[in-house]
Amino acid sequence: MTLTTPPVPETAPLSSGDAETYASWFASLAEPTRVRLLHSIASRPTPVSVGELAEALGIGQPTVSHHLRKLAEVGFVTLTREGTSTRVAINPACCTGLPHAADAVMGMVAARPCCPTDLPDDVSVRAMRPDDIDAVRRIYAEGIATGNATFETEVPESATLLAQWLPDHRWVAEINGEVAGWAAATPTSSREVYAGVAETSVYVAEAARGRGVGKTLIHTQVTEADRRGLWTLQTSIFPENKASLALHHMAGFRTLGVRERIARHHGQWRDTVMLERRAGCDHSTEPAECTC
Repeated sequence: MTLTTPPVPETAPLSSGDAETYASWFASLAEPTRVRLLHSIASRPTPVSVGELAEALGIGQPTVSHHLRKLAEVGFVTLTREGTSTRVAINPACCTGLPHAADAVMGMVAARPCCPTDLPDDVSVRAMRPDDIDAVRRIYAEGIATGNATFETEVPESATLLAQWLPDHRWVAEINGEVAGWAAATPTSSREVYAGVAETSVYVAEAARGRGVGKTLIHTQVTEADRRGLWTLQTSIFPENKASLALHHMAGFRTLGVRERIARHHGQWRDTVMLERRAGCDHSTEPAECTC
C-alpha cells in the first residue's frame, strides 16, 4: 500500500497519433461478429482454420473471411496460409495493447516515463538507518489514519518491518534534516526465480505532503532498483488514492488491473489497483508497435 501527496497531477492530453491508432482498434471492434470471432480465436491454444471458426459460430465462411481481414488490418489477428487453408491466430501483443488503449482513453494510465524529473531542491534521499525506525513508524501510522494507504490497521513492530524489507532498498527522505517520508521494497517470494521481483511502498509524512517528497522518494526507489538488479517492481493501491496512482504512473508503472473485493478493511470490502514497473524498458512504446 502506498500514500503519496496531493494534489493529483493532471494526465497529459492523449496525442493525436495515439488517438487515431486507438480509434482504429475500437472501430474494428464496432461489429459484434468481429468481437465474437476475436474471442473465439483468443480462447484457443493453437491457430484455427476459417472453416472451424465458421462452424463454431454458425456463420458462413465468406462472412468469416471478410471480418478476419478487417481484424488483421489493425493487427488483432494473423492469417497464415497452409496449403489451401488459412490458419488464424491471435496477435499476442493485443493481450496487452488493447487493455492499455482502453486504460489510456479512460485516463487510467498515461505515457510512461522512466521516473519523475522536476524534483524539489529541498528534499534529499538517503539509505534508511536503524535509528530512523521511530520516524518511519510514525509516518506509517499517519498513512494508516487516512484509511486509503494500507490494509494494515496497526503499525507493525520495528523488527518486523526491518526483517521484511530488502536491506538495499530502504530509503528515507529528509527536509532540513527531518525525516519527511520513506520508501521500501519487500520480496514477493523466497524462490530464486523471483529474486528480482519486489513489492514497493512509499509513505509521506502528513506535514510534508505537497512538497515533492513522494516524487523524490520514488525517483530513488526505481532508479536504484534498476541499478541493483530488481527487474520487476509491483504495488497495490486503493483506487481512491488517486495521488498515489498518478505518482506511480509518473515513475513508469503501468496498471495491470483491478482486484475487486480483494479484502475487507474496517468491515468493508475494498478493491485494489495492481501496478507493475519493469526494468530495462524505455517506456516509449508507441501504440503502433502493439500491432503486427
